[in-house]
Amino acid sequence: MSMHAELKGVLLMTYGTARNAEEIPGYLSSVRGGRDVPAELIAEFQRRFALVGASPLIAITVEQAEALERRLNDEAGPDRFLVRAGMQHSAPTIREALGELRDAGATEIVGIVLAPQFSPRVMRGYLHAVSSAEKELGLERPVRVAESWHQTPAFIEAVAERVEQALQGLTEELRATVGVVFTAHSLPKSVADNEPGYLKDLHDTAVDVAAKVLLPVDRWSFAYQSAGYTREEWLKPDLTDAMRQLHAEGHRVVLVVPVQFLSDHHEILYDIDVAAQKQADQEGVLLLRTASLNASPLLIEALAAVAHRELASRTV
Repeated sequence: MSMHAELKGVLLMTYGTARNAEEIPGYLSSVRGGRDVPAELIAEFQRRFALVGASPLIAITVEQAEALERRLNDEAGPDRFLVRAGMQHSAPTIREALGELRDAGATEIVGIVLAPQFSPRVMRGYLHAVSSAEKELGLERPVRVAESWHQTPAFIEAVAERVEQALQGLTEELRATVGVVFTAHSLPKSVADNEPGYLKDLHDTAVDVAAKVLLPVDRWSFAYQSAGYTREEWLKPDLTDAMRQLHAEGHRVVLVVPVQFLSDHHEILYDIDVAAQKQADQEGVLLLRTASLNASPLLIEALAAVAHRELASRTV
């Protein structure tokens, strides 16, 4: 590395997960802000683990970080960038990842939440974790956390590519009857009512992907999935509602396209592949979903573009 070249750091942040059944109580307690976790909720998550196994989210996020580091250094020259993965609710934590970047000598650090649509309120847990770590670690410069990157061209292309791959796997007859449901994680309605910009970002993502694959407006809809275990009202329509509506409109096949989840984890592997699949079987619907982006080269290209965008904005 050149004597005059500063090492730049990138922190990829996601929710985290329990790595095994024994970690479930501690993980859920962290998600609930340290509150006690009802035994029935622990039992439900342990049941899901038994069905689909441990979530691969941490390993995938580390793989994404490694791929992004290679790409950034291929573009800028060797050893110019260091990329680490940090979890909000499990190890490796955001603090641990930032500590590695500091100890390696990174003088500028960009944080990217691995959810393309950003809201300070929805993402406040990440912002709090970063702010706390900055103080504890004594970072010389604050971490710049990227805001929305949902319309980054490479990201839209990455999701569109997955849609096209899924459609190409169908017979011509089935392609003619498929209905597409774009999904995002549900929110309590009380939160969503104060986040119109965030909801617009979600919808705009779906619009851009549908346009990219030339999907007519009468062939797709938007729905929410993975509502939480609270008594308050969550956003509608739910994925099961959308499936039922598309079936009533004559669609024999429903393709689910998550536009907020980037990686395989339990909201994909259980909520869609098990729970939604069971509902689809009862409704007489052939349910499919797009493959997760995981470490897709196009996703890595999009993340590189976001990192460069944030670094460039610091020089303005």
